[in-house]
Amino acid sequence: MRVLTTLVLFSTLAGDVVGQAARAPTHPHPRARDLGVPFDGTPGPLNAITDVVGVEVGHATIIAGQGKLVVGQGPVRTGVTAIFPRGKINGDPVFGGWFTLNGNGEMTGTTWLEESGFLAGPVLITNTHSVGVVRDAVIEWLVKKGFDFDWSLPVVAETWDGALNDINGFHVSKQHAFQALDSARGGRVAEGNVGGGTGMVCHGFKGGIGTASRKLPQDQGGYTVGVLVQCNYGARGRLSIAGVPVGQEIPDLLPCLERCADGEAGSIIIVVATDAPLLPHQLKRIAKRAGLGVGRLGGTGGNTSGDIFIAFSTANPGAAKPEGTVAVTALPNERITPLFEATIQATEEAIVNAMVAAETMTGANGLRVYALPHERLQAALRKYNRLVEPRR
Repeated sequence: MRVLTTLVLFSTLAGDVVGQAARAPTHPHPRARDLGVPFDGTPGPLNAITDVVGVEVGHATIIAGQGKLVVGQGPVRTGVTAIFPRGKINGDPVFGGWFTLNGNGEMTGTTWLEESGFLAGPVLITNTHSVGVVRDAVIEWLVKKGFDFDWSLPVVAETWDGALNDINGFHVSKQHAFQALDSARGGRVAEGNVGGGTGMVCHGFKGGIGTASRKLPQDQGGYTVGVLVQCNYGARGRLSIAGVPVGQEIPDLLPCLERCADGEAGSIIIVVATDAPLLPHQLKRIAKRAGLGVGRLGGTGGNTSGDIFIAFSTANPGAAKPEGTVAVTALPNERITPLFEATIQATEEAIVNAMVAAETMTGANGLRVYALPHERLQAALRKYNRLVEPRR
């Protein structure tokens, strides 16, 4: 299958780096660990959701225009992110489960996911007003690629980017969804201002896409847990990183137009992947634990926040075959706690990775959302004796 590069429409905003997604999906900037942020647990080789064998991620990023918002004309700061559990050429469904911490958001396809226990197809993430077009595009893409099915209920989730983006201009098209799907690949995952995370804000800093993983020791099964987030939530004052009140140490650089607000608003979508052999009800338990990772950083699941999490397992291939009987392997509940811990740890780190990778962005009506300043983050960690100093 032909792999396409990520689509970026360029603008010329002074001081903003808007072409990040045009580069290969490597890490052009330091990640949280590179800055000395301490985390619990052992990451996988890439410290990404793609450490779970078979998982592929693709982005389509749309950045265009500047200045005053004109509905339908921009500025545009949005996109689409796609996650395939078994890769884009393997349509074998996976066991899955989902959970909502606060439901002021949308994730389509979850009624059947809950009922059947299977996730069939990719998970896509975009902005709030583009869920419909992306959902329909997934079905069309699957048909064009020759996947054999009579009907489909795709899983498409959203967070709101209307502060930076002309969200009512409906700039995400089915071609952008196709681009995200076709560009999906294993390996390193682009983070920050890319894909569905392009126009997102997290704890008053620039947010977006982030990922991380954990590898359990062999005496706990040696399983991998990978997490990808689209983070767009949280108040600055409650931001805590590695136990340090970073939001209080960096109270300025808030997004400002007529006033600077620091309320609990926005949403977060979390996708958890694992190769551990878990059944749907166990994966729902895994999905719930992602909320504890959000809580570690200061998220409260506020009234206007859509905090929706989905988890799947790549174990038990062929479990959805329609004929005969199926034999599956399942981990006993008594052995699931290390996977809970891995989910919490990877979620926490994925969110911080999103903020560390994101770059300052100016969007609709000149709203400027600042990146988390790396040196000031390190200074705050050092003040509280939490910085992992580089070896000399």
